[in-house]
This record gives sequence, C-alpha cells and structure tokens, in this order.
Amino acid sequence: MNNSYIRTPESISIKNIEKKGFTLSSSQYVDLIMPNRNYKHVRDFLSRPLKRSDLGVEVGSLSYINQSPFYFLRTKAFQSYSFLPEITSESALPIMPNTFVKQNLKEGDLLISKDSNIGEIVILDKDYKNFMTSGAIYKLPVNEHKYYLLAFIKHQIFLEQLDFMVPKGATIRHAKTMFLDCKIPIPKQNTAKTMRFVEVLTQAIINKEKQIQQNHKKIFELIKIELDNNQKNKKFRFEFPSLRELELNNRLDATYYSEKHKYLIFPTLNYKNGYLPLTKQGLDLKPGPSLEIRLLGTRIDSDKYIKGFYRLITPKQILNYGTVKNFEYIGTPKKIPTIQYGDILFGESGTGRSMVYLDDDNNTINNAHAHILRPIKEKCSLNKTIAIRCIMQYYKEIGIIDCITVGGSGGHLSPSYFDRIYIPTFPDEILNKIAELYHKPRIKYPIEKCTLDNFLEIDSKYNKIAGIYELDKTAKQLKTKLNLTIDNIVKDKYVKIDFFIQI
Repeated sequence: MNNSYIRTPESISIKNIEKKGFTLSSSQYVDLIMPNRNYKHVRDFLSRPLKRSDLGVEVGSLSYINQSPFYFLRTKAFQSYSFLPEITSESALPIMPNTFVKQNLKEGDLLISKDSNIGEIVILDKDYKNFMTSGAIYKLPVNEHKYYLLAFIKHQIFLEQLDFMVPKGATIRHAKTMFLDCKIPIPKQNTAKTMRFVEVLTQAIINKEKQIQQNHKKIFELIKIELDNNQKNKKFRFEFPSLRELELNNRLDATYYSEKHKYLIFPTLNYKNGYLPLTKQGLDLKPGPSLEIRLLGTRIDSDKYIKGFYRLITPKQILNYGTVKNFEYIGTPKKIPTIQYGDILFGESGTGRSMVYLDDDNNTINNAHAHILRPIKEKCSLNKTIAIRCIMQYYKEIGIIDCITVGGSGGHLSPSYFDRIYIPTFPDEILNKIAELYHKPRIKYPIEKCTLDNFLEIDSKYNKIAGIYELDKTAKQLKTKLNLTIDNIVKDKYVKIDFFIQI
C-alpha cells in the first residue's frame, strides 16, 4: 500500500515511547495527515453500538458440501475494486442446511471484514436470504449517510488509518472493532450539499456495477437459451474414449475425457447450426511478449500513468465481466508490440478469463500469459469477435475451460489446444444481441444540465442502454471524480460539484 496520508517520523522521543506504553512497534508512531480536523469516527455513523449478533458465524470446513441451497460468504467476496460482493465458487461455499444460521441479509446492508483483508467493505445489491457470513464479517447498522460512510471506508484514507492501527501479525491480521475508531472527515463548507455529492457519486457507481452484473447474466442466458432451444434429435450418452479418440487428441489426461466435460460440451457439439474450432473463426493468434527484465534491459513499474510508459494488461487484471480491475504501467526503452482495437485478450495461464480491447489507447501491451486473438478483416466482424469472447467466458464459468487446461496452479491452455475450443455457429441476430450487451458504440453520455437532484435518474436511463464496456468506463471515471472529491474533503479544499466526464 502506498501511504499518502501517513507520515513516518524520523526520530522518536523517550517521552513519546513512554506515552505509548513502551512499545517499540514502529507502526504505533506514525501520524495521520488530515488537515481537515472536522471529523466523526466510524462509530458515530452507526444507529446503535455493534452487537455480537452483527458478527457472522464460523461453520467449519466439515460443513462444506458440493451442492446446497445455503451458502457461507467469506471475505474473499470483498474486493477493493468493487462496491458489491463478488460471488464465486471460492467466496460463497455451499454448506449443510443444518449448519446454516439465518442472518436476514438485505439489499443495502453494509458488510465489513475485520480479519484477513481487513477494512474491505461491500454493500449488498439484493437480498441474500440463503447466505450467512463468516465470523470475520460485521454487518454495520447504518441508517443515515450510509453511502457517505461507504465511500470513505472504500477510500485510502480509511484503509491507511486501519493499517497502522492493527498490529502486524505473522499470518492473518485481526482488526477486531478497531475500525470503529477510524476518522471520517466532514466537509466544513457547503456541508450538506458536498456530502450529498459524495453519496450521489457512490450510488451511481454502485448502479453501474449492478448493471454490469445484469448484462453479464443476460449474455449467458442468451448463449444457453440459443443452445438449448436448437438441439438435434440426439440425447447425451456418456462413452469412454476409444483408442482412435486418444490418438486423434494426443492427450491422456482423464478430465478431458470425463463425463463432466463431455456433458458440458454436448450442447455445442449437438447444436443444429453446427460449430467450428476457435482456430477456424477468422482470428490471428498472437502470443504475448515476454516482459522479463533480462530481455527488456530496463523496466520501471508504476500504478499511475507516466508519460511515455506503456499501459499493461495482464490476465490477473481481467475480471469475469470482460473488464479490468485496475490500470498498471511499465516504462522501458524497448519497442513492444501493442494491443489493437478489437483484439481478444485471453488469459491462457491460470485465469482463463478474457476481454475485448475497445479503448482508443494505442500504447497498451499485454504479457506472455495473455494471448492475443486478433480478428482478420472481412473474416471476423467486431460483433462476432465480442460474441466469441463471451462464449469463451461462458465456457470458463460453467467449467469447460478447466476441463481442457493442463498442469497445476489453475491450469494452462496454450494455443496448441485452441482447436479443442468449439464455438457454436450462432446466427447474426444472436451474435449482435450478445455484442450489444457487451459494447454499445455511439451512445452519448448525458451530462448536460445534470444536478444533484436529477443525475441518478438520468444516469440510470443511460445504464439501461449501455454495454458492459461503457458501464465500466463511466464507472471508472466517476470513481476518479469521487476519489478526488474525498481527497479535497480530507485536505479541507474546495469541492467542485459537477458530473462532467469524458468517454
């Protein structure tokens, strides 16, 4: 973590050591730089003191099962790049019904992690009736200024405070309820209007994240419905591989020939309009460049833009939705091939996630773990490219990609196996519907005459017609505006209230 609000003293007096109870832990002597001395503590935003019933319950690993209507939510669902919980097979585990504890988790509840990734917070996007939280998660009873508190807890000013308050443990760190003592600055000038501005920005970002998830779900529904409704008159029947099949595929790993894999891929192989392998889709396969320092000579990494640096996209940055969670940059004098508009980036090592690059930045690169699938003009349109990417992600999330990969640590899917990824030949109508949910070009962001009173309504109308790419891009720009606003409040500077962003 880059501490921008924390000051480390060059020397410490004996008197100060005595005041701190003679502790020699260096973290106890850093200072918080917050010029705005008008603040409340987190506890002041709560409608009542925290109770034991606000804390989740541990069920133990013996309660984990393969399938269940009840789920155990872990802190892995809390990520710094999102206001919403990330529900995956690792963050929400099915558990035995007799160990489930009803917690009445409702839309709008704030959940905060006190252990492991301490201080991470999410707001629930819907009711989670069949979910319970782990013993590392508190549900915060907040009624007023919920979104203002949420915005500041998500910000670096809160995380840095908590970081130096919590002792550095050898394994997992435990914050207990120390987060209640963290300071939340309140604007001195134009207080009510400025706080409302923070809340409106936060709500707008949350709305966009919700819509991204909904578009993602609709894409998968389109793919599944098209496959299910257009099957040949043939029923799935599992057969063990023949010697001829083993010879043709040149593979002996059992998962590739498993009933699970054959069952999952059957709707594609039995699709009445046919299918073609990924290698026959009009895509030029290009490996990512190696960025090892022994090859580059000089390499400088940065999490902020520096003129002349390359923007870097790695598979670890790519999310299931086909967006990136953050920006990274590297500086090197060596000439590196850049990503082109319309390229598919596929994480061949570990993640299996993919995205279509749609930015106009022509100084962006990938690394050796992200393979480029570049559409060939007049052989693969942009809409077809986007649909192929979405089908590959669908395969990833239902388990097909994991059955094809080889090796450990999440598996590896090299281009030599791309001919085993079968893409159904969807009609143009379906391809276009899928593509529009991911990318809707030529729509204008309605920022004219936006005020605190009408922005959310106007922005919501835009969200309903925007694709995942546009939703993510506008959400990131609103986050930049929100972070600047919070930074100005912390530093007791003037806050300009406007909703202008450029896409």
